[in-house]
Amino acid sequence: MHKEKEKDIEKKLEEEQELDDVVKEDNALEKEEIDESDKIELTKEEVEAMNKKINDSKELYLRAQAELINYRKRKDEETSRTLKYCNENLVSEILPVIDNFERALSSKSSDQKLLDGINMVYGSLKNILIKYGLEEIDSLDKPFDPSYHQAVTTDNVEDKDDNIVLEVLQKGYMFKDKVLRPAMVKVNKIERNDK
Repeated sequence: MHKEKEKDIEKKLEEEQELDDVVKEDNALEKEEIDESDKIELTKEEVEAMNKKINDSKELYLRAQAELINYRKRKDEETSRTLKYCNENLVSEILPVIDNFERALSSKSSDQKLLDGINMVYGSLKNILIKYGLEEIDSLDKPFDPSYHQAVTTDNVEDKDDNIVLEVLQKGYMFKDKVLRPAMVKVNKIERNDK
């Protein structure tokens, strides 16, 4: 008897569920009918105005997107340039130390062990700087180039071509692809006698 009651209850629950589903379907259909009746009739001018607004919004969006892309590119280039030359100031400040080592090595000292020690320190320091992008500008017997050389004095040597570097008074250096310090040089200037 108990099982029969359970079956009856289950059957009634199923019927109620079916009724709920039918009511939900009817409500959905009524809502669709209401939605269809609520549709707004637009004039041709209103449609054109809306299309213009849509196109203007698209254009603004595309411009903003292009500006963002350009901004990112500029920032990436600036960051890579900053990273590339981040050691430039440090290397520039070490150049006078290199000059002093070279002066010490060219001096006439009787203490060979001292000169050997100075030479070792100089070589180590120079190798480190070269590893990080320092490069000496080769100037001697090369044509004078104001991009790489600073003419401090001139001389008149007949057996050399005009505008040739005769002597390097202070070495010049490049850091990566940039002139860090131009070489101070003596340049040959041949005097022409146009009589």
